[in-house]
Amino acid sequence: MGKDSTRTAAPSGKRAERNRQAIIAAAREMFVREGFDAGMDLIAATAGVSKVTVYNHFGSKEELFTEVIGQAMGEAHTTMAQVRTRLADTDDVRQALLDTARALVTAATDPSRLALRNLVTGELRRFPELGHAYQERGPARSAAALGEVFGDLCDRGQLAITDVEVAVIQFFSLAVYPHLIVGSIGASLRQDLAERLITDGVDMFLERYRSC
Repeated sequence: MGKDSTRTAAPSGKRAERNRQAIIAAAREMFVREGFDAGMDLIAATAGVSKVTVYNHFGSKEELFTEVIGQAMGEAHTTMAQVRTRLADTDDVRQALLDTARALVTAATDPSRLALRNLVTGELRRFPELGHAYQERGPARSAAALGEVFGDLCDRGQLAITDVEVAVIQFFSLAVYPHLIVGSIGASLRQDLAERLITDGVDMFLERYRSC
């Protein structure tokens, strides 16, 4: 299912953009519901366009899936950008980290994003390039965004972190990764347990990195 190297430039204009967004929305719905084997005919029908239109915009199913991932992860990154903006107005580092952790957990536990993540891991053997696309558009960008949050707090003298890469992994491990583990088997953490993981995790993180 490689990309068609003879494909011309993607359509442009307002109508073309509406079609493109309809295709992406339909593909996200069908991938979540049917898996990666969802047919392009089904995606086209759900989007209300022709199959030719789908291929005019996306040369292959992998390319379309990569764009679906990009938009799904982009929603999470928008949330993180909003959190970072709010952090500029607070001097309460604990509350800042609690807000950050809750935003990350909310993004990570979105059912469609969890389904897309599980779909990627299930298809890695057949299509390893999907894993690379997911890593670049999802976890790598999330890690970078969290690193920027930590950088802001360090610049303000509220945290003292020498290895941001390690600190990012530690923060994700305390607050987010438990959700991904249970989500991989179709389960979820109880809300009270999730909140305890966040609050205790932030307190543990601050014990290590709060600026003296």
